[in-house]
Amino acid sequence: MIQLLFTLLAAEAGMAVVLLFKTPLRRLAMLALDRLKRGRAPVMVRTVAATVLVVLASSLHSMAKIHGHAGAGELDAPAALSPTDQVLLARHLLEASLMGYILFLALVIDRLHSYIREMRGLKKNLEAVSKQNKTLEEAKPGRSDESKPHHNDIASLNEEIKKLKRQLKEKAEEAKDAEAKALAAQTQSEGLARKYDRLLEDNKHLHEQLQSGDIPLSRSDGKKNA
Repeated sequence: MIQLLFTLLAAEAGMAVVLLFKTPLRRLAMLALDRLKRGRAPVMVRTVAATVLVVLASSLHSMAKIHGHAGAGELDAPAALSPTDQVLLARHLLEASLMGYILFLALVIDRLHSYIREMRGLKKNLEAVSKQNKTLEEAKPGRSDESKPHHNDIASLNEEIKKLKRQLKEKAEEAKDAEAKALAAQTQSEGLARKYDRLLEDNKHLHEQLQSGDIPLSRSDGKKNA
């Protein structure tokens, strides 16, 4: 389960990095995302997202159940938990964190895809308006009556160019924010990978202690012996 979540998180992080930089891979990624948003693919994506949400809720419920079973009222009181419960709690916490980052990166990728498409459309409109404006400016006006409409068209085109530039700047800022969030999520996913390695070591050490009989009995067993 955790290996699958790490694989999916790594794939999403790679997709986000590809969308961040203008390279030939970005074009392929955009084509793949365009196809993913057509037909029945969006329904499948929503189904997978809903499944991840359900599993995330289940992990959170298991964490709360472990704390309730141990009689701990605070989540930051690991001393009240047995070693086995601590390992299980750490595992559920890691799974919940991975699923949360997966959903977050999926949202970031969706917004980046939308921003890039909108920015491309705005750039094309800006280029078309600029060419039209340049053509009107280079045109030689004949009589004064005929030149007035040209001046009005040029003024309106200049206003439209300014408007498109403002919209392009706003979309660029939104895309920049999404890029920063994607990089932050990627950094946090690397920290989760290191935490998973430590969890495997703790789990191995716990099994060794259980096999050797070094772990003391739980508090409930102690009370029965008393």
